[in-house]
Amino acid sequence: MSTNHKLIASPSRTTEIMQTYGIQMKKSLGQNFIIESQILDKMLLAGDVDAQTTVIEIGPGIGALTEVLARQAKQVVAFEIDQRFIDILAETLRPYENVQVVHQDILEVDFDHPSLRFLQEAERLVVIANLPYYITTPIIMHLMGSSLPFDKLVMMMQKEVAERMTAPVGSKAYGSLTIAIENTMHASVAFTVPKTVFIPQPNVDSAVLVLKRRAEPLVELADPEAFQSFVKSAFSQRRKTLRNNLRAAYKGTDVLNEHIEAAFIQAGIDGTRRAETLSLQEFAALYQTLS
Repeated sequence: MSTNHKLIASPSRTTEIMQTYGIQMKKSLGQNFIIESQILDKMLLAGDVDAQTTVIEIGPGIGALTEVLARQAKQVVAFEIDQRFIDILAETLRPYENVQVVHQDILEVDFDHPSLRFLQEAERLVVIANLPYYITTPIIMHLMGSSLPFDKLVMMMQKEVAERMTAPVGSKAYGSLTIAIENTMHASVAFTVPKTVFIPQPNVDSAVLVLKRRAEPLVELADPEAFQSFVKSAFSQRRKTLRNNLRAAYKGTDVLNEHIEAAFIQAGIDGTRRAETLSLQEFAALYQTLS
């Protein structure tokens, strides 16, 4: 590749690609192109990407992040939902033989399918993506619930969502999402990203969140999904007490108010507390006594 190759993640090259292909950004898909390659380099650093690393990318767009990944990773598998970008990526990523673009919605990908078996067998697997704001949480939950043996997820997202995923107990941002992630992942914000590095500029700043898989879950759960819906019901009205939220959640079921009171006593938790004051371990104790 020639040394004067201009990276896709530059204002002039991005504008050129957009003009060549007549790209109009789809607000419905939360599309914003990044035009600052140093930000992408920092994402690779956060994911420890090296020549042994296979990377899954989500929503490559015109290939700005994909290109930077391809130069450093062993292999890049990029999932793109928008048909318009499939042909463009064939062109913009032509110089890179270690990139595979899959035209599919990441939320519908079956990672156990024989065609993707190689991902399960990768020497080291990470997921790195600049996620569309409107669908960040479903994507992360889908990946965490999959059989993928990834070491890390490195995701650029709306700063406010990253703060919710890393919030301490008792804070305003702490909620069921924080707990869903905390049990199996160690979450941290690597750095924040100003809105000025995107075309078109979003209305808010972004942050890069790093989720690193824990060696084992903090609490063992027979049914993580049932536990998660229990936690959600505890947070259903944040200003209400735990007692009120749980009574409302179990109304009409065979879990009676006296069962809820007995569970509070057994778990050593005061029912007048609010959900945001409970740690993951306290939620687990309460859930296990109730079920």
